[in-house]
Parts: sequence; structure tokens; C-alpha cells
Amino acid sequence: MVLLGQSAAAQPLEKKVPLLEKKVLSLEAARKMVAEAERNHWRGVVAVVDDGGWLILLERMDHAAMTASVELAAGKARAAALFKKPSQELEEAINRGRYAAITARGFIEMQGALPVVIDDEVVGAIGASFETPEHDVQVARTGLAALGQ
Repeated sequence: MVLLGQSAAAQPLEKKVPLLEKKVLSLEAARKMVAEAERNHWRGVVAVVDDGGWLILLERMDHAAMTASVELAAGKARAAALFKKPSQELEEAINRGRYAAITARGFIEMQGALPVVIDDEVVGAIGASFETPEHDVQVARTGLAALGQ
């Protein structure tokens, strides 16, 4: 049996491993994005996700246009975050014949979600599902504007 004077964990590293830093969306930022839809008394669902597509906040307004909007808003936001582009571009790709895109599970390839970009990096996305696709995009843009995007 060999006894060591110091544990391996207590010894200083000869070379430090560089760590990366990244910006992340806070719950406060997500609430600020969603507040615009509430302030305008729009009826629908808004979802904000992080850069991995994981839900930070989902808000279903009173009298939301469709109960399916809970799934749609979150799925659109997830798609925008992970593909790093507006969900409308995915819908358009499918409409132009890129049918294989519909096999991607867990994504909603419909317009209504926009990535949140800070310092040229996607840090999350906002997705909306209201009564029309055009209104979905308007809500998402309004949410981004609340962050100064």
C-alpha cells in the first residue's frame, strides 16, 4: 500500500484547461419577451427556449386560440434554436420539396419562431402560436424587440 502526502485533487494543475464562456437567456429575459404579448392582450401561446431547445418559459394566455398551441409554440421555438434559423425557413424548405425535413422528430417546421442571437451566437429562440401564422411571426418579433433585437 502506498500513501501519498496530498490527494490528487488537491494538487495544482500544471496546465489549466481553457473553458469557454457563453451567453444564456435568463428567466427574466424570457419573461420580458412574453410580457409584450400579455400587454397587448393577444390570445395564444408563447414559448422561450435556450440554445439546446429546452423550455425556459411557456405562457398560455387566457382564451388561447387553440389548445394545440402549447405544443406548437414550444416545438417551433425548439426548431428555431437548434437549426439556428427562423422556423419559417424550415417550412419553406418543405414546401419547396425538401420533404425529408418532416422526419426530424420533436420539431415543428412552421413559421412563428425566431432565434435569439447575441454577439453572433444563437442563445435560444422564441416561438408563438396564435390564430394565424402571420400573427405568430408578429408576436415572435415583438418578443425579440423587447430584448433590443
